Amino acid sequence: MELRVLRYFLMIVQEKNISKASARLHVSQPTVSRQLKELEEELGTTLFVRGNRTIRLTPDGEYFANQARQILSLSDKTLANIHQEKDVSGSVLVGSAEARSMLTVAQAIGHLNHQHPHIRVNLVSMDAADIHQQLTSGVFDFGVVMEPVDKTDYDFLRLPGESRWGLLVQSRSALAQQTTVSLEDVAQTRLILPQQGGNARLHDVFGFTTENLNVVATYNLLYNASLLVSAGVGNALGLDGIINTNQSDLAFIPLAPRISSGSSLVWLKGQRLSAAAQALLSQIQGELVPTAN
Repeated sequence: MELRVLRYFLMIVQEKNISKASARLHVSQPTVSRQLKELEEELGTTLFVRGNRTIRLTPDGEYFANQARQILSLSDKTLANIHQEKDVSGSVLVGSAEARSMLTVAQAIGHLNHQHPHIRVNLVSMDAADIHQQLTSGVFDFGVVMEPVDKTDYDFLRLPGESRWGLLVQSRSALAQQTTVSLEDVAQTRLILPQQGGNARLHDVFGFTTENLNVVATYNLLYNASLLVSAGVGNALGLDGIINTNQSDLAFIPLAPRISSGSSLVWLKGQRLSAAAQALLSQIQGELVPTAN
C-alpha cells in the first residue's frame, strides 16, 4: 500500500467523484480508477458504493478513510521533522482541551517562534479520550488534558492555574440573577454536559452521575455549547474563562462551593520526541520556572 494511493483515495472521498478527483490530482481517470480497484483488492473489501453521479463510502470505507488520514498526517509530520534545518524546524501536533492554562502553552509557542521560526505548532481541540487515541497512535506529540486524568502511560507537566466550574446560562434567566449556583441548581436544570470522561468524571468532580440529571445535550467544545444555550436548549456545565460573555446574551455563574480543575501537558512515556517537539517541551518547561526578582 503506497502513500500516493492513499492520497488518491482521500481525494475521491473529498470530491465524491472519480473524474473530479482525477482532475484535482492531475492524473488520468483510468489510472485513478485502476489504483482504487487495486486498493480494494489488496484490502479485500469494497470501499465505495458507486452511483450515477457520485460515490459514497461503505462502512469499511469510512473506517479506512479515517485511518488513511491518520497515516498521512503521521507521514507528513515525520518527513517534516526529518528534513529539518540546523536551526530546528518541523511540525509539532498538540491536542488540547479548552482551558485557561493553555495560555502557558501559547506563550511558550510565541517565544519558540522567535527562537526557531521554522517550527510550526498545530493545535487541535478535542477531549481526553481522543487525545489519548492520537497520542497512542503517534499522530500527536503532546496533549493538554483536564484533571483528574489517568497519567499511568504518560510523562507530564502540571500547568499553572485552575479553571472554575459553573453554568453558562442565558443572561435573562433566573439563574443569571444569582451570584453562584449550587449542585442542587445544576441537578434541577436542563443540562448540556461536557463529553470528556462521562459518568466517571462527573462523579469524581461533582459527586453525581447522569442518572439523576436532565441531560438534553453534550458537547466537546464549549463554544458550540454556548450556541445551544443561546438557542434555549439548556444550560451548559463548563469552565470559566473560555467563553467571553461580555456584550452577549450569556452569563457564567460559578458553582458554590467552589469546584476547580487544573490541567497537564502529557506525552507518551518512552516516546522519542522529534527535535521540534523537544524544543517546544523545553520552552514550556522554561515558562514554568519562576523568574528571580
